Amino acid sequence: MPDTTPPSVLRNAKRIVVKVGSSLVTNEGRGLDADAIGQWCGQLATLVKDGREVIMVSSGAIAEGMKRLGWTTRPKAIHELQAAAAVGQMGLVQVYETKLRENGIGSAQVLLTHADLADRERYLNARSTLLALLQLGVVPVINENDTVVNDEIKFGDNDTLGALVANLVEADALVILTDQKGLYTADPRKDPNARFVHVGKAGDAALEAMAGGAGSSIGSGGMITKILAAKRAAGSGASTVIAWGREPQALIRLTQGEAIGTLLVAQTQKNQARKQWMADHLQMRGSVSVDAGAAAKVRDEGKSLLPIGMTQVEGEFSRGDVIAIRDTHGAEIARGLANYSSSEARLICRKASSEFEKLLGYTGEPEMVHRTNLVLTR
Repeated sequence: MPDTTPPSVLRNAKRIVVKVGSSLVTNEGRGLDADAIGQWCGQLATLVKDGREVIMVSSGAIAEGMKRLGWTTRPKAIHELQAAAAVGQMGLVQVYETKLRENGIGSAQVLLTHADLADRERYLNARSTLLALLQLGVVPVINENDTVVNDEIKFGDNDTLGALVANLVEADALVILTDQKGLYTADPRKDPNARFVHVGKAGDAALEAMAGGAGSSIGSGGMITKILAAKRAAGSGASTVIAWGREPQALIRLTQGEAIGTLLVAQTQKNQARKQWMADHLQMRGSVSVDAGAAAKVRDEGKSLLPIGMTQVEGEFSRGDVIAIRDTHGAEIARGLANYSSSEARLICRKASSEFEKLLGYTGEPEMVHRTNLVLTR
């Protein structure tokens, strides 16, 4: 089949989330595959040194914990899964830290739950932390916080977690490394007529229909979770590649424009997706009025809103809530996510960022609304 993969999707990707599954990380449950992790870390390091920002979402804590505890069957009881994760996370993080350090790159462990991303304040806190780590050239290694999850808050699989992280940091691309070459029209292990899907549209219902169930007893995901993850990632404009994790230098070759695995292209550009989400799907809790200079900066130059330009704060809102930005005539010119609560905003109104620590007791973001969390409405 001819190569029809648009090479620019990964070639031009600045911020990439990479997700790797349990079967790869633990060599089908036989224990952490340090050599394989080392190869991925080497590629991540190369991408960072090339000026890209990368986040690794890694499964494997429960599988490694099972091995260390001598369990051969994945438990179903939540407390046993939590115990296995607690034991396995020690080894998993140690290997990533060691292998990234060997390549001259710093690493950080970040454990997330669904509740972290459902709560707006915690969502923004997680986002701020991850973006700070990326700016420092550090590779965050993310896993679900399996030691505290329960049926109500667990993601259920790290494919979904990878997509949520891609949305969280507004990644350009999500790469899901798995034990399959990519997506087929049918299960190639059962159907000799199964055809490989080189390129598809993220969110295509036909893809969900052809995706099979979980193929491994070690992990909790399957091809269907990867299809759904691609659909979720596309909501913020990120395209997804599903590729074989043991393909030599897969991440490097993908960013060089080579066609590897299955590419599921997001049908909405990242900026368009963000603006649509901000403009259409959120309710505003309050507003801030700004002076003419700040209004011009926001409306005409696309700048962030700084507290020094604010003249009044209306309503009661928390950090992470959507607020309106109004000009001197009271007309809404933009809306965005507040970095400070209404009570904090009133304290720093008309103040420079150098005064924030004295007024608030801590130093947060210099902006009331950052330009990436802002959409013009007039």
